[in-house]
Amino acid sequence: MPLTKQTILITGAGGGLGSTAALALAEQGATIILLDKSIPKLEKVYDAIIATHAPTPILYPFDLAGASEVQYHELAEAIEQKFGHLDGVLHSAAELNAFTPIAIHDTFAWGHTLNVNLNAPFLLTQVLLPLLQKAEHASIVFTGDSFTREPKAYLGAYGVSKIALDGYAKILADELEDAGKIRVNTLIPGPIDSPLRKKSFPAEDKHKLPTMAEIIPAYLYLFSNKSIATTGQTIDARTFKL
Repeated sequence: MPLTKQTILITGAGGGLGSTAALALAEQGATIILLDKSIPKLEKVYDAIIATHAPTPILYPFDLAGASEVQYHELAEAIEQKFGHLDGVLHSAAELNAFTPIAIHDTFAWGHTLNVNLNAPFLLTQVLLPLLQKAEHASIVFTGDSFTREPKAYLGAYGVSKIALDGYAKILADELEDAGKIRVNTLIPGPIDSPLRKKSFPAEDKHKLPTMAEIIPAYLYLFSNKSIATTGQTIDARTFKL
C-alpha cells in the first residue's frame, strides 16, 4: 500500500471530513494519529479503522483552542518518542458558530473561532516542523474554503480565519520550498454533504451535494509520493483530477 510506514496526524479527526480522511489514509497503510477534543467521536473513528484491518491508529484527545503552548510541545514530544518523525499533518478541524455581521459579532465567538481555525494550525505546525523535517518527504495540508477568493458579507470570524489561513499556508510553503522536504498545500472541499455544511446551511437540499467520500482522491494524492513536487498550491476538490 502506498502509505505503508507513514505516520499522519489529523486534527478534527472525529468530524466528518477528518474521519473520512483518516479512514481513507489508514486503508492505504498509514498509521493515523487521531486528534480531537471529543473522545466518543475519536473512539468511533478508531473502531472504524480497526474494522478495516488497517494499522492501529493512535487516539490523542486534545482541545486545540484550550490547550496551552506547553501541551502542544508535549504532543510533539509524545510523537517523537513513539515514531521518531512525522510524515504528514492534515489540519481538518474547523469552527463555525454562525454567519454574523461584524457590527454585532460576539467577541468570545470571534476569539474562539480564530483560535481553532488559525492560531491552532500555526502553533501545531510550528511544534511539529522538527518531526516533519526528519521524514524523507512530508506533507502539510490545510483545509480552506472557496470564498477566500472573494470574501462576502456575514462570514465573520470564520471568513477572516480562513482567508488568513490561506495566506499563512502560502508563506509557509515559500519558506520551506528550498529545503525540498516538506510540501504545503491547501485543499478546498467545496460545498459538500458534511456536518459543518449542514450546520451552516440547514435548509439546503444535501442530496444535491457531493458526498464526503468523493474528495478522498484529493487526500490520497496530497499525502502520497505523487504530490512530492506540488507545494504552495490551493487545490479545489471539485475540479481535482489525478
